[in-house]
Amino acid sequence: MNKKVLIIILIVVAVLAVWFFFFRKKEKPVIVETEKPKYGHIYTSVTATGYVQPVDTVAVGTQVSGTLKYIYADFNSTVKKGQLIAELDKVLLQAEVDRNKGTLASAQSQLIYQEAQFKREKQLYDVGAVSKADYDNANYLYQAAKASVESARASLATAQRNLFFTEIYSPIDGVVLSRSVSVGQTVAASFSTPTLFILAKDITKMQVQANVDEADIGNVKDSQRVSFTVDAYLEDEFSGRVEEIRLKPTVSSNVVTYTTIISAPNENMKLKPGMTATVTIYTAEKYHALLIPAKALMFKPDSAMAKNFKVVSIAPAAAEKHKSSKPVTGGEQDTVRRQHADTSKVTASYVWVKQGDTLLQKKVIIGLNDNTRAEVISGLTENDDVITAMTQEVESKGTKTTGSGGSPFMPQRRRR
Repeated sequence: MNKKVLIIILIVVAVLAVWFFFFRKKEKPVIVETEKPKYGHIYTSVTATGYVQPVDTVAVGTQVSGTLKYIYADFNSTVKKGQLIAELDKVLLQAEVDRNKGTLASAQSQLIYQEAQFKREKQLYDVGAVSKADYDNANYLYQAAKASVESARASLATAQRNLFFTEIYSPIDGVVLSRSVSVGQTVAASFSTPTLFILAKDITKMQVQANVDEADIGNVKDSQRVSFTVDAYLEDEFSGRVEEIRLKPTVSSNVVTYTTIISAPNENMKLKPGMTATVTIYTAEKYHALLIPAKALMFKPDSAMAKNFKVVSIAPAAAEKHKSSKPVTGGEQDTVRRQHADTSKVTASYVWVKQGDTLLQKKVIIGLNDNTRAEVISGLTENDDVITAMTQEVESKGTKTTGSGGSPFMPQRRRR
């Protein structure tokens, strides 16, 4: 009987040994991925499209009608202020000046005669030789002659001014962008001033007129740094600053945008009017910020980690319900803003730090976040090992692969 019991015990032990060494599922080792905070450059930005244009353009026209006789400037011509750039035929307007000169001379001659006549009538009236009516009539003719002289002089001045307008001068130092007329063409200035030339004041200082979406315009402010590219020079990056945000919106296909003017220095003359620009406006930027991966803010330890590590949580109950961040309020926010005046938005969040075999939850103050990296204002140092992900080794048919840390959206290898 004892022999049979011993045999049974041996069989049970053998079965347990076979199960333990060959059929028992081995414990899946947990691998914690960590990364130390590093100092670097971080920014948030807004993208938009626009076009390059001169800072200031002037349309040059004519105030008198006539036929263009000479043109002294063409496309891309560099002109100076006061330079003669076109001239109308002067024959008719010169004749008008001469006619008004004759009219003025006649009026002046009539004035001399009426003045002498009035003086004689006054002397006779003073001695009682003529009546009051004769005296008043002489005075009237004298005053009318003076008014005729003034009228003729004004007409002559008008004719001379119109003659002056036949010579068209550049009002600014600049470059001719457009010429709308040719020699021999008749221009009529009866109802509106025709445009002959369009001048750019200074093409070494251009500007970009960008259309910023209404969802992004709230973050755009004056003097923010801007970089942009144009299709003609894809390898070059041009820089500028936000100069103006115009209040009038533009609506196209139910999309509201706001015109934003961006300065664009053009010393090398590469930028040309009308070029399409792809614009990046840096709404917030820090060059020396303590950075951690943004995914560290979303990390949550699971129950499998409790078997290998000691998990110490300090977050409130609300944070355990997948609320990884909240705004900083009250005195804490005031303190952070005084220390970091250039940080427009700060939030309180929680990250997990690995300290030996302990996973410790820490509260941190987060500044800029570009969804790839996040700025840590306080709560961490460069020596902390911040947990970014957790993986488990899964043994399948003799091959070890990454477990829970892999992405479910990655393509899987087909099995034969």
